Amino acid sequence: MVGVDIGGTKTAAALVGPGGAVLARRQAATPARSGPAAVLETAARLAADLLDAAGPGPVGVGTAGTVDPATGSIRYATDSLPGWTGTPVVDALAGRLGRPVRVTNDVNAAALGECWAGAARGRRDVLLVAVGTGLGGAIVRDGRIETGARGAAGEVAHLPAPGAERLRCGCGRYGHLEAIASGTGLAAAYAEKTGSPVTGRAVADRAAAGDAAARQVLERAGAALGAALAGLVTLLDPQAVLVAGGAAEALLPAASSAYAAELPAGWADVPLRPAALGADAVVVGAARLALDEA
Repeated sequence: MVGVDIGGTKTAAALVGPGGAVLARRQAATPARSGPAAVLETAARLAADLLDAAGPGPVGVGTAGTVDPATGSIRYATDSLPGWTGTPVVDALAGRLGRPVRVTNDVNAAALGECWAGAARGRRDVLLVAVGTGLGGAIVRDGRIETGARGAAGEVAHLPAPGAERLRCGCGRYGHLEAIASGTGLAAAYAEKTGSPVTGRAVADRAAAGDAAARQVLERAGAALGAALAGLVTLLDPQAVLVAGGAAEALLPAASSAYAAELPAGWADVPLRPAALGADAVVVGAARLALDEA
């Protein structure tokens, strides 16, 4: 199967084997500033290069933005892909590739990939949270993505979070989990504490180097994330919780401690784990989406 990952900075396509192994991969910069048509052309070109080896069948796509589960169009997207909102991804790519296309949000695809060939292999009920510049989430229920009515089920970013009251979320409001437990949140909290404007990655690097303020920022963010995940476990009752994304490694120690402290005894066997597939998670999950369709 062929899986495609459309992101704000890069687009990738992969030929994925029956067990979830990536057999071949193509990648290019996403021409985001050139508009949706250019983005779609890039995705189609990369996928087409692998279709002969894949044989007949649908193509799966994981994309930035909220995907309408009924139409395969983008309901909402941030400025990382200008003009992406409203793009009919399924119809546009099917027309370019000459075969059926299935599309979901990229974090949803990553969760499917982890259930198929990653840290949740063999599990069918999983919560995945992706901690990067922002904060995303996905729910896999009985082996399939839980989309919700609007394609946005699992989005944990806007949960209220203690400690984030003075931090602004990407939605424009204050006090949300994304405002404290994301790369942007780490940078904002560190700037508030020290007056030094740095990136979230720099905060993690400074903490590793012994910077006391950076360590406090990471501890607070990780504790907020871990406590929120423990609460979500009691609501969703998954078999496992996975944390993915560029900031995951920095936040997991504090998140794991808070998660263990807050998790009720009835869910004590639900593990909190780092995701395993890294940059391949979305293409692998997108291929799984296509395989399910086939």
